[in-house]
Amino acid sequence: MEMQKLYLLVPLAPLFGAIVAGLFCRLIPRWVAHSVTIAGVTVSCVASFVVFKDVMAGNTYNGTVYEWLTSGDYRFEVGFLIDQLTVTMMMVVTSVSLMVHIYTIGYMQDDPGYNRFFSYISLFTFSMLMLVMSNNFMQLFFGWEAVGLVSYLLIGFWYTRPTAIFANLKAFLVNRVGDFGFILGIGLVLSYFGTLDYAAVFAKAPSLASTTISLFGTGSQGVALMSATCILLFVGAMGKSAQVPLHVWLPDSMEGPTPISALIHAATMVTAGIFMVARMSPLFELSDTALSFVIVIGSITALFMGFMGIIQNDIKRVVAYSTLSQLGYMTVALGASAYSVAIFHLMTHAFFKALLFLGAGSVIIGMHHDQDIRNMGGLRKYMPVTWLTSLVGSLALIGTPFFAGFYSKDSIIEAVSLSHISGAGFAHFSVMAGVFITAFYSFRMYFLVFHGDERFGKDHHHHDRDLHKKNDVQHDTHDENAEADSHHHGKESGHVDEHHGLSPGQKPHETPWVVTVPLVLLAIPSVVIGYFGIEPMLFGDFFKDAIFVNSEAHPVMKELAHHFHGPVAMATHAVTTSVFWLAFSGVALSWVFYMKRPDIPAAIKQKFEWLYKLLENKYYFDKFNEVVFAGGARLLGKGFWRGGDAGLIDGLIVGGAVRLVSLFSKLARLFQTGHIYHYAFTMIIGVFVLMTLWVTRA
Repeated sequence: MEMQKLYLLVPLAPLFGAIVAGLFCRLIPRWVAHSVTIAGVTVSCVASFVVFKDVMAGNTYNGTVYEWLTSGDYRFEVGFLIDQLTVTMMMVVTSVSLMVHIYTIGYMQDDPGYNRFFSYISLFTFSMLMLVMSNNFMQLFFGWEAVGLVSYLLIGFWYTRPTAIFANLKAFLVNRVGDFGFILGIGLVLSYFGTLDYAAVFAKAPSLASTTISLFGTGSQGVALMSATCILLFVGAMGKSAQVPLHVWLPDSMEGPTPISALIHAATMVTAGIFMVARMSPLFELSDTALSFVIVIGSITALFMGFMGIIQNDIKRVVAYSTLSQLGYMTVALGASAYSVAIFHLMTHAFFKALLFLGAGSVIIGMHHDQDIRNMGGLRKYMPVTWLTSLVGSLALIGTPFFAGFYSKDSIIEAVSLSHISGAGFAHFSVMAGVFITAFYSFRMYFLVFHGDERFGKDHHHHDRDLHKKNDVQHDTHDENAEADSHHHGKESGHVDEHHGLSPGQKPHETPWVVTVPLVLLAIPSVVIGYFGIEPMLFGDFFKDAIFVNSEAHPVMKELAHHFHGPVAMATHAVTTSVFWLAFSGVALSWVFYMKRPDIPAAIKQKFEWLYKLLENKYYFDKFNEVVFAGGARLLGKGFWRGGDAGLIDGLIVGGAVRLVSLFSKLARLFQTGHIYHYAFTMIIGVFVLMTLWVTRA
């Protein structure tokens, strides 16, 4: 009973903070808002670690908190499933959220929406915890939609900016597409399994493994129930975890304040889809078709979103496309049946990517809210803490041996090479190519921001002309949003200083402790968590009851264990592998291109203008959506309006009724003249007709 109260405390403590900061945001001072929300998340974080210790002692839990609704034979309940997978997510969500809460004090200190912002991020933490702690599909869907709603509010936090409103509406609509598939998958589960409880569904799944269903009526071709269910559930994950083609919302979501990028788009919400597929492993293991679908979508995302990072000039967008690519890596691992490896990379990535986002935010503060990396350079000596922590995050991201990202990323690559699922060959090529691409764009950003010539505090118009000659000549037609983003602390956010970027002669500055302390605290796990986590999480019994793998059909993890000889041996052996040298080559090439010979990328860009244009236009996904879906919807709406509303309803039904009444009225007026002899004549005619009918019948 005591532990059940603790389980309730984990999500409810942040909810309490969100309610206080939200309902009384205009009444309470700022220090109360951040104190109550930080206290709530701290309590939740501490409780999560206590629950983790209890689970490690062998005490898992699966039970109902209360019954919400009964409909016929179906029961809809709120309950918790506390196992190794749950506590991993609980610790990641609460610890990263706590760092973001502290960081926000410094980042949002001059914003008039300060209290509202703390309310939102605390509410987001509650929503995410309800999602990961659920023991049934209904509660999962509640958390799923709640994080989507709060994400909408946070992306459009600066609601007076049209670009922010466009971005949050885009995120909301794209996720509706994914969630439509998700709820159809849940509907199939309820229809064929008769319950939404995880344990009951997983127990019944093997008996339904060979069941087929007709998607388009009784005469249509049957498809496997498991394949249809898993693919529909994964469509939901494609929306939340930003997989191609439902990825288009995530880069635009950088319109929100930087702490949001770290919390939602690196560590928590975008990983909800990865967590969900891992949780549903007993279902996915029964469908090779679904696993192939997952691995192909993941590999496309990992490769092609990595290319996008190369041409970005906005510091936050580089990290955003990196997030998309890394989510692709996690999805590839899921498709290879290496669910524990995907969760392991989810955990390591949460720390180093949150670190990179918050590091980018620190740079933005130091640069007086200029986000263009071409206007930076040489920040190392002005911002030493930000420089060092960003270097740690970058090294972890590219998979440097002994850093956290190395253990999880290399494990994914190894798992994919051992997989025999359809699409694994393409996936292996994608993740290998992604190693080089990731190293190249990560250190392109790192070198341009922290090393080389100081390019800040100049006349930006003149300086941009210099850069077009000297650097990679990447103009910003694709990035109108970024320009608005760099102005987010203008009038709309309460700042009186309308100048953005450093004035001539002005120097950058290191950010205050509320910003740098979270950076340091995130840098530590970015270095060590992979070393200590790989053995128990991948090859021990950590996920033994939480994740199911059919080792007969998909023996990837078993084979991976044969190749593992400890974290030290794995790291030392890495220097002899092609993965390491691909990453090293990416770093070396970025150093040559952007530190020594910036004329080379300029020449390449000029030579391959068509390729640059393709990347600049984001593979024309947005244009396609705008023309086909948005334009098609408008055409359909216009057709329904003209044919249905104006033609059928107004023209035929409403107008037709009026015309019919008018016609009858005109006919009636012919007989209603008011003259007695007309009526007498009509009566005589009537009698004559009646007599004729009577005679003929007789």
